Amino acid sequence: MSWEDQFAEDAEQREAEAQGKSRSLTVGWTVRFPQGGDAIWSPPKPFTRKDPKPSSAKSVQVCPAAIDFDRRHFVIPCPIDLKLSFGRKADGQLQLLDADGEQSAMRAQGRSNMLVMHPQNEWRHPDRPIIQITAPYVFVADQPCYVVQTAPYLDYFPTPRPGVQMGGRFPIHIWPRPLSWGFEWHDINQPLVLKRGDPWFYVRFETENPGAHVRLVEQEMTEELDKYLNSIVDVSNYVNKTYSMFGEARRIRPDKLLKPKG
Repeated sequence: MSWEDQFAEDAEQREAEAQGKSRSLTVGWTVRFPQGGDAIWSPPKPFTRKDPKPSSAKSVQVCPAAIDFDRRHFVIPCPIDLKLSFGRKADGQLQLLDADGEQSAMRAQGRSNMLVMHPQNEWRHPDRPIIQITAPYVFVADQPCYVVQTAPYLDYFPTPRPGVQMGGRFPIHIWPRPLSWGFEWHDINQPLVLKRGDPWFYVRFETENPGAHVRLVEQEMTEELDKYLNSIVDVSNYVNKTYSMFGEARRIRPDKLLKPKG
């Protein structure tokens, strides 16, 4: 890091401290999957690169801005091996299929526990189906913090996925609901191939202090957190504009939800 970059970072930290903002923030993660099979959900891991040793002091590998950007991403590994495709029913309606058929690593019950195709009137485009796969990771913080869920755009895939992942952003200090993986399928003639262990999506965190470091720890599923989750999970089945419920959520939220395991 050059002295200019070090000076800028120190100035940012001094300004944040003067405003009473923390230099670090702890975020807890856990998995809440009622259907069982908890072992398939791997811990989030910091994004890392396997680049060769830089041959120049000006190489991208040593750029402080690039390093800082990368280190703020956490990778959620894909939990399953699955190859999906589309067929058509006798009436012409699209039908989501397991392209591996009898050779599939998943049983039909497992797919039904995790996967749903949204009805066409909920699609953003009439020719682009939207599917959703359960991603039951819960992130929680006791200080103001937003989680941002994105596609794994820092990783290279030789065969691109035939559509775009739908991102999301919400406050985990108020609304620590489980995530999901939404996918808008643009080319329905191409299969969607998911491989266990591959980068599935990323999360990163926005805090009051933009320069703060986030420490990610495994969260204990306490009685308080479980009860609070029950009060906010699936409210979209009953009301629209769930962001309008944040005020009520603040009112019933316990003072402390974060409790690292161990």
